[in-house]
Amino acid sequence: MKRSFSILLAVLLLFSGCSFAKQSIKTDGPAAPSGEEASVSSTEETTVEQTTLPPEPTVSHLMAAGDIMSHMPLVYDAYISATDTYDYSHMFTHVKEQLKNADFAIANLETVLGGGPNYSGFPNFNSPDALAYAVKDAGFKLVSTANNHTKDQGIDGVYRTLYALDKAGLMHVGSYRSEEERNENSGIVVADVGGISVAFLCYTYGLNGYRLSEDQKFAVNIFNLDYYTTLLDFDYDTVDADMAAARALNTDLIAFIIHWGVEYQNAPNSYQKQIAAHLFEQGADIIFGGHPHVLQPYESVEVTDINGNQKQGFVIYSMGNFISNQQEEPATKTTVVLDLELTKDPLSGKTEITDISYVPYFMLHRDDLPTGQRRTLVNIHKAMAEYQSGTSKNINASAYSSLQRALEHCHSILGSDGDKAN
Repeated sequence: MKRSFSILLAVLLLFSGCSFAKQSIKTDGPAAPSGEEASVSSTEETTVEQTTLPPEPTVSHLMAAGDIMSHMPLVYDAYISATDTYDYSHMFTHVKEQLKNADFAIANLETVLGGGPNYSGFPNFNSPDALAYAVKDAGFKLVSTANNHTKDQGIDGVYRTLYALDKAGLMHVGSYRSEEERNENSGIVVADVGGISVAFLCYTYGLNGYRLSEDQKFAVNIFNLDYYTTLLDFDYDTVDADMAAARALNTDLIAFIIHWGVEYQNAPNSYQKQIAAHLFEQGADIIFGGHPHVLQPYESVEVTDINGNQKQGFVIYSMGNFISNQQEEPATKTTVVLDLELTKDPLSGKTEITDISYVPYFMLHRDDLPTGQRRTLVNIHKAMAEYQSGTSKNINASAYSSLQRALEHCHSILGSDGDKAN
């Protein structure tokens, strides 16, 4: 009996030890998946790996326009007698539609905001502050202020223009109120263009014979040392120092806005090409040209930069007038808004121009219309389409013929491939 009990106790202890051993193995760590569980786990891991995508490139649109001028017929058309105020907004109505798609838009302000009530047009411009508000409302974010008319109202006009632009909420580059302001970033404005950083510089060839005194040289960026005489002695020291400062900012791109060339010539001269090549060698990626008041071509230029690397730069030699009252048709009335698509590779950090296009515009003059409608910048394609459909309010048969000639002229200078609506 005792022996039977001993055997039974031994058997029970044996089975109990096996159970403890199994429990010990199970709680030491997670059990390896097997069968269906293993298959599900493997599938989940594969799915995670397959859905991990590389980061998307940053794509933005930098748009640019030409000379914003205010000859007296534009001042008169902006005047509202009932309130004794000025409103230029009707002149920008059509371009405002395009600029809604811009991440950043620039233009050249070729007038002075010197304060009223004595406004003037060519040859010494002085325009109402309302012009700046209309430019801002249209969608522009930065204007260049270094051009041959910058000192039309003296040094006080240079300074007051900048205060008026600040009040309107417009960024500006090319002229300055103090040496400290000029020395800050070497006068360079850095802008966020839809997630792509761009350093903007701006220079003019001269000031229509006006000179800056020794203690005012900070006020306007001028690229010629002989800016009041022969206009051929390039200021390499100052420009190159500013370009070095721009490179040191490590922005994605450097854009140089420049006032140069010969008025009313539809082709760049050798001096423009020489300057462009030098600026690209110094690190510029984009050059926006102005001053001729007519369109000049755009192109890509390949150079060896100062570091010995091959690089390509984009230049439009002249964007022509934007708004003005110059009458040479179609040349001085035909203009564009240039649209540069910029793409930044998230892995390499390299930023390139991946598309170049433009929309053609025409500065319509209709003295037979009421005040507030006589000077309007129209989208050529849309205006022609409205006339053809019989829905246009301001395009008559004569204006339609002008639009046809303007479009042909635009395509002859810039080519038709870049015309967005062509």
